[in-house]
Amino acid sequence: MIRDTNIVPLSRDHHYGLLFCWKIRRGIAKGIGRDRLRSYVIYFFKNHLDRHFQEEERMLFHDINSPLCLRALEEHRLIRELADAIEGDGPEESFSVLADLVDSHIRFEERQLFPFLEKSLCNEELSRVGAALNRLHSHPEPDSYEDEFWR
Repeated sequence: MIRDTNIVPLSRDHHYGLLFCWKIRRGIAKGIGRDRLRSYVIYFFKNHLDRHFQEEERMLFHDINSPLCLRALEEHRLIRELADAIEGDGPEESFSVLADLVDSHIRFEERQLFPFLEKSLCNEELSRVGAALNRLHSHPEPDSYEDEFWR
């Protein structure tokens, strides 16, 4: 999909979010222990996913009263609640539910929400968002999680 260059950093984050889902699913398929999966979910959520949500909410969704933006905000809330439940030792099936929810959320944003925003925001607004995202993403944090349970 061709994306406006100003929001490419968010799409790049989405790639890593889909990889996060794949890793969880791979861990489940390999029978990886709950504690190892839980540690990874907590790490990825706190170091990547929650920050990504905050960037989208602050820079893209805050001024647009649209059912698509409201859906994205609601999905962010549900994903946060699920991550909190996993951190609090929630049920085993929470891992696959989280992977499915994050996966479908990312696909919704890429296929529906971002194209809508690219048409709805003026060039000046998109440029402002792009400048802010480029500052925030100028030195991306590597995914330094050491337990590669998915291999």
